[in-house]
Amino acid sequence: MNAEKRREIFLRLKAANPHPTTELEYSTPFELLVAVMLSAQATDVSVNAATRRLYPVANTPEAILDLGEEKLSQYIERIGLYKTKARHVIRTCRILLEQHDGQVPKTREALEALPGVGRKTANVILNTAFGEPTIAVDTHIFRVANRINLAPGKTVLEVEKKLLKVIPREFLHDAHHWLILHGRYVCQARKPKCSECLIEDLCEYKHKGG
Repeated sequence: MNAEKRREIFLRLKAANPHPTTELEYSTPFELLVAVMLSAQATDVSVNAATRRLYPVANTPEAILDLGEEKLSQYIERIGLYKTKARHVIRTCRILLEQHDGQVPKTREALEALPGVGRKTANVILNTAFGEPTIAVDTHIFRVANRINLAPGKTVLEVEKKLLKVIPREFLHDAHHWLILHGRYVCQARKPKCSECLIEDLCEYKHKGG
């Protein structure tokens, strides 16, 4: 795919959604961190349902530590892998208090040192909470990047590096959200909605359907 096509793709996505953001509900970097940790292999809808109950009760590292792992588990028990996630959140809260004055760190290295936080989660935090031009490649972005030939790659990291290289800088901050939403609602895994697609004429997918 050439640079002109890539630029046009993001011009259209921006025109349709000028200020995209995550569908996870949060009001502080810490709330976002917990929500993203809970969202692994779970839907944003299920995470939001849990955090709407949790955050009014506990939405700081101190408050969640006071809550304890068992009670935290009760708030998030409808989310997949909730026991492991509860353990990770509790350990993360302890590290934030002991090493970061209770604040979410702003570096990739410090974020990835937190239990249950990998590169993808770190990228979401850096982008959405702190405004850095990162790309958190999830299953949606990986699929879209490969399917439409925007930035094909065999691994998540390969796709991430290619996207950072080929997306025009002016679109980098929001590209992550545009591509996720496009993959979630239009360029879906089993049956992409090509007839509803804003970029269908620019797409290089060879098996376009309805």
